This record gives sequence, structure tokens and C-alpha cells, in this order.
Amino acid sequence: MIQRLQIRNYAIIEELRLDFADGLSIITGETGAGKSIVLGALNLILGGRADTKTLFNPEEKCVIEGRFSLAAYDLQSFFAENDLDYDEELIIRREITPSGKSRAFVNDTPANLKVLQDLGSTLIDLHQQFDTLYINNPTFQLELLDALAGQREAVVSYRKAYAQWQELRRQLAQLHEEQARARREQEFLEFQVNEFNEAALLPDEQDALESERHRLSNAEEIKQLTSGAFHFLSEDDNAVTDQLASIALRLYPLAHGDAKLKVLYERFESLRLELEELASELEAFGEDTEVSPERLQEVEDRLSLIYRLQAKHAVKTTEDLLRIQEELSSRLGQFADLDEAIAKRTAAKDKLLQQLLKDGAALRAGRQRVAPQFAKSVQEQLADLSMENAQLQVDFQALEKPGPYGLDEVQVLFSANKGGRLQSIKTAASGGEMSRLALVTKSLVASAMKLPTLIFDEIDAGVSGDVAQKMGRILTDLSRHHQVVVITHSPQVASRADRHYFVYKQDKEGVERTITRVRELNAEERVRSIAVMLSQNPPSESALTNARELIEG
Repeated sequence: MIQRLQIRNYAIIEELRLDFADGLSIITGETGAGKSIVLGALNLILGGRADTKTLFNPEEKCVIEGRFSLAAYDLQSFFAENDLDYDEELIIRREITPSGKSRAFVNDTPANLKVLQDLGSTLIDLHQQFDTLYINNPTFQLELLDALAGQREAVVSYRKAYAQWQELRRQLAQLHEEQARARREQEFLEFQVNEFNEAALLPDEQDALESERHRLSNAEEIKQLTSGAFHFLSEDDNAVTDQLASIALRLYPLAHGDAKLKVLYERFESLRLELEELASELEAFGEDTEVSPERLQEVEDRLSLIYRLQAKHAVKTTEDLLRIQEELSSRLGQFADLDEAIAKRTAAKDKLLQQLLKDGAALRAGRQRVAPQFAKSVQEQLADLSMENAQLQVDFQALEKPGPYGLDEVQVLFSANKGGRLQSIKTAASGGEMSRLALVTKSLVASAMKLPTLIFDEIDAGVSGDVAQKMGRILTDLSRHHQVVVITHSPQVASRADRHYFVYKQDKEGVERTITRVRELNAEERVRSIAVMLSQNPPSESALTNARELIEG
């Protein structure tokens, strides 16, 4: 509900503040006093277009601020989706600068006009002449029937299942696209994986092969060199190891009498033994080295295969190749996973479809059950509001597949004239007829569904006193469940107010300028204001008496 509206520097409003409450708030005033200007300012914070021509003072910015309570609305998800901070007390502010720049804020966070429009349509339902809004909205018409049928929870359950069904359909479409791409890729991937499988690569294989190739390529030289080194160290007449052994034999007894020499001896002996071992290993290495052109060719061929795969996949090691092989194999495995995922989601989608068809049929039955009585009730109440020939019918059209609200589209068809062709409300109803139709339909569901703050602008235009009195009763009943604001020229409607605001023009002191002001009337001021509406200004005693009777009645 709206709690407060503050306007500064807009049209002929210098500064104005309206505090609203629950129930029925009535706004009256002379023609041209600025009632429609107040609505124009309200429309700006609901996302309406801005114009610098509306600035009261063209050198200052215009600021319009609305304060709302969100306790009755489930808007947390809306705020989350739009990256806005949620609080049960909401402030929407709109600013228009002299340069023409317009800015909007939701709880001090900048917001675009689309967010304001979506949020505003949830908070305020503004009925003006030729303004259809909710009453002509097929979705609202469905919600209205569901409220009358007492199946709003069933609709919530259906919509949840529908959202899941739509998500599964989206996932399946994506999976089928992936599958089509996969089929084009599969043959090429299989070729690459087969190439890797045939190569049968091993970790660190490249280093070992390159080392073996080097040894095979130099086998004869290695054998000659290692054999010569072995003979030089161990086999010749003056072999190095024999000479070192002789020195060690002579040094040994001397080392036991000198600690420092003993250390040197131990080092010498260690080197002698190491040299003997080295000689043996050189001999063994030479003997093990094979001169094999056949094996060298095998190694060269194997390395060529590895180098070719590395060049093809732009890597430098066998480890990288093995990683690529694993990735390719994994991608091939995903093709099978893709088929399984499609089958699983298809089964879940088909199951949800059957549930939607069942639940949608139940929703259709509930709507069709209440539709005739709804149409009859609307016609009866419209007859009380001087629309005796009004006809209304709910037309159901079956959908080819489940929709977001069920298996049907509905359209409320209307004719205001006897024998007139039933048409859509937007086509068939004038502005005044639209407002009365909106009032009646919403009064029928007032206790059954949540509605935004309802604002009616001159809904009683052109109706008689008796009809206006009946309209006032309907507004009173409606305001027991929802916040209602009515701009009216009818004393019968005005007499129903829980709060009565009077809009008037006043000359500003010191400058030749007229400004709009508003004040809430006290009990005696209400009597006088309604009496003026009944007769003249100043009002007669009989008008004052009549005004009191209207208020007390």
C-alpha cells in the first residue's frame, strides 16, 4: 500500500505531501485545482515519461517520492532478480533536472524505467478514463476466476510444475543441439583416439628413446672408448689401478702412526676403490652396448611417430600427449552420457506433461464452474450502476499445449448496449464503463485475492445520485480488503471517505503565481465540503443537513 506521496516543483505544485492510510481515501476539489496533476506526479514514480515542461520552477529539479509498505506482497524475488535491496518499507524516487535528465531510484539504488513500471504495476492499479490496465489483461482475468474458484494454491503448484517443464524443454533443446554437433565431431574424435591407442604411448618414453638412440648411434665408438679405458685402468702392464694398489700398500703402515696421514690414506683408498669400480662399469657398459642398425631404425621410427603427434597437437612432451588422449577419450565418452541425459530428461518432461494436463484440466473445470455466476454477478451490479443492458461472458479457448496458467486462454467479452455484439473489453467499453466494470469485478474478488492499491479517477463521472450512492457502497466494501483512493466530484461517494483530502489553488504571496495545495479535512470541514458539492458555495442549511445525513448514513 502507498503510505506517502511527496511532490516538489511539479506543474503548479511547489511542494505537497499526502499521507495515506488503509481503507477509503477520497480526494475532492474544484475543477482545475490540481487533482489530475497529483495523479500525473504519481504516474512518474510508476515509470511514466518525464517532461521538463512540467517543472514548477524551470531552474530547479523536480522530485517526486512515494513511500510504500510491501508487507502484503511477495516481492523478494523481484528485488533479487533486479539487484535491489529488499525492505518491507519501499521508497521510490523520481528526479527531473532542468536540463531534462531523468533519474529514478528504488530504495536509493538507481533503477531504469522498466523496473519502475514492473514494480509500480504491482503496487498501484490506476484507473483513469480510457485506461484498461488489469481489467483487460487476460492473465488478470484468469487470476480473477481462480480466486473465485478458490484454487489459487493449485495455480501456484501448476505454475511451479510448468516452470520445471519449460526448463526441461530448454535443457533438451540445448542437449539436442549438442548432440547434433557431437555427431559431426564424433568421427574425427574417434580417428584421433584410435591414432593415440595405436601409438600406445608410455610416460617418459620419449626421454628413454632419445637416450637409446644416442647410444645406438655411437655404439662402435662407445665400445672402443670404454674398452680402451678399461685396459688403461685395469689390464695394461702398467695399469693405473695396479700402481695405485702398490702405493696404497706402502702407505698403509705409515698411516697408522700419523693421524693426519691416516685421513689422507683413507681418502686415497676410497678413490682407488672407486676407480676400480668405475673401470668395471666401463667394461660392462661397453659389453652391453649393442651395435644394431635394426634396433636403431626401430627407435628412430618410434620417435618420429612421437614427434609427429607432438607437432600435430602443438605440445612438446609425451605427458602432454597422454593428457590430450585422456581428454579426447573423455569427450567420446560424453556422447554416450549425452544420449543418457536426453533419455532421462525426456522421460521427466513427459511425466511433467501428464501432470500438467491433469492439473490443467482441474483448473479449467474450476474456472468454467464459476464463470457463469461471475458474469451474472457482474451484470447485476452493473445494472445497479445504471448499466442495465450490460452483458458479459467469459470465453474459453483451449491451448494446443500447456500454457503458464493452464490449458486455456480466457477473454472476458463485454457489451454495454442491449443486443450489442460481445467484444473484448478494450474494444467494447468506454472509459466510464471500463472504470465501473473494473470496480465491480474487483469488488467481487476483494476478499479472495491480493490487489494493489486501487486508484479511481472520476469513476462516478456522469452518474446520478442514486447510482453514485450505490457506487460509494461498493467502494466501501472494496476498501475493507484493499487500500482504495478515489478522485471524485460526487458527494455520495465523498461521504464514504475514511480520509478526505481537499485539493485547492492558492495565490502565492509576494509573486503573481497560483499554486496547488492539499489538506486533510476534519469532520466539520467534510460536512461543509460535501454540502458545497450538493449545492453551492456557501452551502445552504438544507445542504449541510443533507451532507451530515450522507456521512452518517
